[in-house]
Amino acid sequence: MDINLRNYKTEDTQAILDILNYNILHSTALYDYNVRTYEVQLAMLEDKVKKGLPIIIAEVNGAVAGFGMYGEFRFKEAYKFTVEHSVYISNDFQGKGIGKLLLKELIAAAKEQGIHTMIAVIDSENQSSVDFHEKFGFETVGLIKESGWKFERWLHSVFMQLILK
Repeated sequence: MDINLRNYKTEDTQAILDILNYNILHSTALYDYNVRTYEVQLAMLEDKVKKGLPIIIAEVNGAVAGFGMYGEFRFKEAYKFTVEHSVYISNDFQGKGIGKLLLKELIAAAKEQGIHTMIAVIDSENQSSVDFHEKFGFETVGLIKESGWKFERWLHSVFMQLILK
């Protein structure tokens, strides 16, 4: 299986939206309740592009298999060297190493942009994502208990951090 990594194009928006909306409806990976519209997702992606933030697409046989991106961690000036990232893989392509390729590319892009630290915010039920991040050197630096309410239960947010060198 050949995996091609490339920069986001507007034509990728629907595939990204499909991946995210699946996760909104069926997982705690996103704390949204309602699916996003195409217009909302396009605006979010275009905002990242305008700010020079990476959106990396993993493509397999012409299909979007997953994507990774990062954005501002918080909106205060002192946080300008800290980003929060996301990596999502389509269900059809889980377990094929695509997430590793995307995160490696995001880390390289962050270093190139002079970012000092990357943050992952992961639902505590997603131990596979915690383990995945640990393989890249991320450390758990905090847990915010009962920070989200979804699927009729309280959810806890794990904060993981990688300081870039």
